[in-house]
Amino acid sequence: MGFAEGSLRTPTGRFAISEKIGDDQPIHTRFQARVPTGTWNPGDFTEDDLILTRILRLEGLDAQNANTMDRYIYIHGTNREDLLGSPASHGCIRLSNSDMIELFNSVEKDLEVTIAPLTGSQTKLLFIDCDSTLSSIEGIDELARMSNPAIFSEVVALTNAAMDGEVPLDEVFGKRMKIIQPNRQIAEKVVHCYVENIVPGAAAMIRMAKDNGWMPVILSGGFAPLIAPLAKHLGIRHVEAVPLYFSESGDYDGYGENYPTTRNMGKNQIIRAWREALLPERVIMIGDGVSDLETKPDVDVMVGFGGVVSRDKVKSGADLWLTDFLSSSQLSELFV
Repeated sequence: MGFAEGSLRTPTGRFAISEKIGDDQPIHTRFQARVPTGTWNPGDFTEDDLILTRILRLEGLDAQNANTMDRYIYIHGTNREDLLGSPASHGCIRLSNSDMIELFNSVEKDLEVTIAPLTGSQTKLLFIDCDSTLSSIEGIDELARMSNPAIFSEVVALTNAAMDGEVPLDEVFGKRMKIIQPNRQIAEKVVHCYVENIVPGAAAMIRMAKDNGWMPVILSGGFAPLIAPLAKHLGIRHVEAVPLYFSESGDYDGYGENYPTTRNMGKNQIIRAWREALLPERVIMIGDGVSDLETKPDVDVMVGFGGVVSRDKVKSGADLWLTDFLSSSQLSELFV
């Protein structure tokens, strides 16, 4: 649940059907910008969330959902019928394609629709740091190493100072990026470093969590486009990390300076938003740094991870301390 632009969350409250789109189009018709662009073949697998078959466009009638038209929130058919019943859309309400045709034929334009808010828990949330937790590298340090080895030691010192809680994260973040200014080519090399340096047992840990009903979310002060391929490799659909921008020529063009995880207590802000959106039954955070330890008031269990870097402040403050992901008995108790 959520109302903010760009949140990818579903608004609740009262709506009206403002448009009916796709009448008489064949089942599995694919729409882009509400225009039919061909037919999707169910045998062609893609993880993308496609808009198929029919569209009922919604207009918000309440103050809090008044931006629904601008957010392009629809009721529509989907190519991922296997994910129906789980939070997987970009904010839209998705139906099976046959159900979408039935619904479309049963309603008229301007009909009022109510999307009821959640009243009970939908899942259990597992937030996991990325750098020095899922992968043994620190992405920003690798950006420095590949950009200019002469600045590597300076950037590493800044990273450790922030992760150890010696200096504010927001003070360090901008300073490091001003020094590095990585281009797209270097960023793509770091993408491979993440995948090549997965912490032993991390993939099995993610599978165990998912098998026990947990939804994993990478929550990181690293950069989203660098982490996304690692997330896909590990079977993690959700990544909360800092945007990174490049010009058309591939030169560095800044980062998401206002993104919460660029500052201390930013991870708490994101966790609270997820808690409000999904009403989870239980929340766990796993990470190696002080920014992960800071989440302790907003989670049920804060797990410190020392398998790559052991930080005394995190070890002493965490609810649980792990030095590897291969200890199945500890993980079994955690995810039960």
